Amino acid sequence: MGEYSKALSSYERSLEIRKIALPPNHPDFAQSYNIIGVVYSHMGEYSKALSSYERSLEIRKIALPPNHPDLAGSYNNIAAVYNNMGEYSKAVSSLETSLEVLKKSLPPMHPHLALVKRNIENIKKSLKLGDINGQTWIA
Repeated sequence: MGEYSKALSSYERSLEIRKIALPPNHPDFAQSYNIIGVVYSHMGEYSKALSSYERSLEIRKIALPPNHPDLAGSYNNIAAVYNNMGEYSKAVSSLETSLEVLKKSLPPMHPHLALVKRNIENIKKSLKLGDINGQTWIA
């Protein structure tokens, strides 16, 4: 457990192989960048995670229809990184975009909708309650 450097190396090799074998902007590239972002996030390297998640999102915007749930997943991952970086308004914005995508692609009572709504409200509530002396605390 916790061998993130080895995992990162393997995922980066996989990405290089995909670059040889697949056309540009193939959806599999988005998957590769996404998992690389996950590893960076677990390593606490949030700026690198954000960059990977944003690249994944760019590819998904090209390769997938605008209401595809994977787009919402990308926005959720970006929001999580912003939250970890203390950029809460950007986290909320990304979650709100995710919610809009999910509203177009899932039934109204789907649990993913409730989860994203809850995350938005939790961040907003924490911002209201935790803004003490210019510092915001997220529990």
